[in-house]
Amino acid sequence: MTSIRLVIIGAGQGGKSLIELFQRDSAVELLGVADCDAKAPGISIARKNGVPTTQDFTELVKLPRIDLIIDVTGDKEVFHRIVQLKRQDTELIGGAAARFIKEVIETRKQSRFSEVQYQLAMRAVGSGTDDEFIIGSNPQMLVVRDLIQKVAPTPTTVLITGESGTGKELVARSIHRQSSRVNLPLVTLNCTALPSTLLESELFGYKKGSFTGAHKDTQGLFERAHGSTMFLDEIGDMSLETQAKLLRTLQTGEIRAVGDHNSKHVDVRIIAATNRELVKLIRERRFREDLFYRINTFTINLPPLRERTEDLPQLAEYFLKRACARINKNVGRISPSAMSLLGQYHWTGNLREMQNVIESAVIMASSTVIEPENISLPIDNSLNQISQDLNFMDAKAKAVEKFERQALKRYLVESQGNISKAANLAGIPRRTFHRLMGKHEITKDNLPQRR
Repeated sequence: MTSIRLVIIGAGQGGKSLIELFQRDSAVELLGVADCDAKAPGISIARKNGVPTTQDFTELVKLPRIDLIIDVTGDKEVFHRIVQLKRQDTELIGGAAARFIKEVIETRKQSRFSEVQYQLAMRAVGSGTDDEFIIGSNPQMLVVRDLIQKVAPTPTTVLITGESGTGKELVARSIHRQSSRVNLPLVTLNCTALPSTLLESELFGYKKGSFTGAHKDTQGLFERAHGSTMFLDEIGDMSLETQAKLLRTLQTGEIRAVGDHNSKHVDVRIIAATNRELVKLIRERRFREDLFYRINTFTINLPPLRERTEDLPQLAEYFLKRACARINKNVGRISPSAMSLLGQYHWTGNLREMQNVIESAVIMASSTVIEPENISLPIDNSLNQISQDLNFMDAKAKAVEKFERQALKRYLVESQGNISKAANLAGIPRRTFHRLMGKHEITKDNLPQRR
């Protein structure tokens, strides 16, 4: 098996622990360790094992053979410098993900930790392990953070509700990492990704010959998640038949594979999530009431991004850092005028949409600063806010009105309040631009100025 070629930046206690673990893993080739402190505890460990060390990380991260760089310094300047210097095909992760990898490798040493579980853990690393989306001063998110801390150490089943893209899986991962089951990977399943027939076999496994294509006995996710946590995303889309079998497992702790006559006991904590109104689905007889009460022991509701406007700058900075690392491009900040545009947007797609918008802006940026012209926001977002009671012409007028207002503000921000320049950017006469400003009660005095 080809080994992973690795460099560690930072040799303090966290780096030292990782060095010791990776040195004992045949799947990892440690190419070098860097720390500005020549007496850092990890440096001596690395030297004893014949691993090259240096106080200057800049040359180390440019090596052509590196697969992965782990930065455990926690220094933002160091991280951004690595982004600038590393090769495009070299992956870079920060300290939180590094700690998770450490937990995965420690657990892999246990005899009961199978290769399947190891792959699940590596997939979890790729999904992101930071809790930074739970940041800022929004009161609702402060409540969410408190609820996570309270429920995480318990075995209680958790139901996470909220619109699509609000970060339900991130909450599930945070709960799992703060629980006593953290030494095993979180197992995730999107209930909308599979038809009901396949969903059952995916959850409970199947016996050889139980259906066409079942060539061997196969474990289900419940069995793989034994001793750990399972996250069932969009549980509201699960068929009634599968709901019944899930309820039986939650009540008895037993699973029965498709085609099997015997049951097995499993110890799995369930975290479920949905963007649908389960009470409404119960009234429509599309969701079992008894299952609802079983999973609704402890509920965490995530607010949409449009209700977290005070957190937008910090969230934008967080996604900016992630995008820079992913794309291998150094973009240091978002200009005030660009941030103003982000603040005016409705964010129907919530955090997921914001992440995509920021990543696109990083790609489009021609300097180290994201400007308004780098940000692409879909015009048709306004259609989601139009009442269904409006007829076509009224709805069209409302959409056009909203577009005009947003476009005028954008041109004014871009032109730093210069109406003539803004009209030129818009491609319309200055008199027309000024008339539209009056129509929408827009003044240039209350617009932020570009730096």
